Amino acid sequence: MSGLSVRTDDCELDFVSLGALVHRLDPGITPFRKATNFAVHVSGGEYNCAANLASCFGLNTGIVTAMVDNGVGELIQTQVRQMGVKPFYKHFQHDGVRGPNMAAVYSDRGHGARAPVVFYNRANEAAAMLKPGDIDWKNVFDRGVRWFHSGGIYAALGEHTSDLIVEGVTKAKEAGAIASFDLNYRAKLWKTLPGGEAHGIEMNREIAKHLDVLIGNEEDLQKGLGLKGQDVEKKGKLDPNAFFGMIEQVKAEYPNIKMVATTLREVHSTSRHSWSAVLWLDGERYTCPTMELDVIDRIGGGDGFASGLIYGMLSGQEPEQALRLGWAHGALLTTYPGDVSQATLAEVEALAEGGSARVQR
Repeated sequence: MSGLSVRTDDCELDFVSLGALVHRLDPGITPFRKATNFAVHVSGGEYNCAANLASCFGLNTGIVTAMVDNGVGELIQTQVRQMGVKPFYKHFQHDGVRGPNMAAVYSDRGHGARAPVVFYNRANEAAAMLKPGDIDWKNVFDRGVRWFHSGGIYAALGEHTSDLIVEGVTKAKEAGAIASFDLNYRAKLWKTLPGGEAHGIEMNREIAKHLDVLIGNEEDLQKGLGLKGQDVEKKGKLDPNAFFGMIEQVKAEYPNIKMVATTLREVHSTSRHSWSAVLWLDGERYTCPTMELDVIDRIGGGDGFASGLIYGMLSGQEPEQALRLGWAHGALLTTYPGDVSQATLAEVEALAEGGSARVQR
């Protein structure tokens, strides 16, 4: 099908991700300053992919992360189990006062002309303290893993988390797994670490040397890898040409990368988005049509796209169909509260094939 060499032998896990687990407090469309109650969603960009692939697509998945042994940690562990994700935790004891902590994300949904508001408390976060040597990679990979994944938010979370990702992708490649990375470049996070944004680019480039698959839009490629490109603010958000135009630079600098993909989103209001997706695979270009989304909760849509695309690749779909599965699943994610999938595979496949929102009887 493609240059991706996906393992076909008997593996315990189809997919493993490395990242931080967080709990997200969600007051719905109510602004935080007026909120009186919250829904609690367990989340994290890398974990979301593992949870989606397990709950919607029926794959065997795992998450490598830190866990704090307190009530918040227990809440998070319960939701991880409910989603069917196998944990590989390094445990931390909470001191009863200051930490280490499981991070909190505060995120209302906004509505219409009112934008969503997201802010964080990541002080003394356990996952940010992880470093090379903390993970028993033999335990993770020895029974077989087909795909390993991490992302740019986790890379910028702690002083040594990007080093841990390099260690993880190196071990993954040695074990025969596909290695992917969602750039998700966050300058604000890198600025808080020694070396700042320059170090961020340096570490992202080091990670990219070990990858098979890169997920990220034109802005991510420019800012996260230091590649040159046109002004993304002046280009149409749904124009794939600028994205494809940068692939030549990616190919030249990282011949190991065989696949690059991203979503294309134009935000008309908090509740109304235009949505598409593109894929470059072994020199071939694939695009999806534009879908108009009525959005309930946009958080997690990009992870939903990555999950569906990865499922398509792991299940041997043709590239265009794999892309459409990602496009459809990411779109469905925006119609649910929370960060992880509530879809069924049949619903994803129907939308990917051009299904409608008519009542299903």
